[in-house]
Amino acid sequence: HAHANKVNPFRTVQIIKDSEVSMAASTVLRSARQILKFLSEGQGYERVMKGVEVVSALPGKCTCEVTLAESHLNRVGALHGGFTATMVDIVSTLAIMTAEKPPGVSVDMNITYMNSAHLGDTLLVEAECLKIGKTLVFASVDIQKTDGTVVAQGRHTKHLGSAPSSTS
Repeated sequence: HAHANKVNPFRTVQIIKDSEVSMAASTVLRSARQILKFLSEGQGYERVMKGVEVVSALPGKCTCEVTLAESHLNRVGALHGGFTATMVDIVSTLAIMTAEKPPGVSVDMNITYMNSAHLGDTLLVEAECLKIGKTLVFASVDIQKTDGTVVAQGRHTKHLGSAPSSTS
């Protein structure tokens, strides 16, 4: 019975590490949510992202969710290709920012449209940085319905911006 009360120091270290990872992950998630909120509430084109919510974020990865509203559709009632492209752009940029890299300008972006989506459909938009180099980032984005139907896939290459310099 003496063994039952002994504390395994390695287990304690693991719990502390898990806690630190959890705190770091929640900080990344909070930052991604703040950035998307700032963009979607602004006066620029990014305001089309209103209604898109960040549901998870880890360094180099970001997942958002959106339930399609009229403003996301084209005139025949299907998901607008321009909105799809904007989600690829913005969500992959959020993934870059979660890796603590300053995003710069887009160099290349392509989207493959595979299935349609309509009013009320909920979409998951999952972005992941495939490679982060010295000057370029390559990201992949999957957009799918909650039933797993792939709606679109995108690739986005961005030039890294320069980190803000501090002046003294």
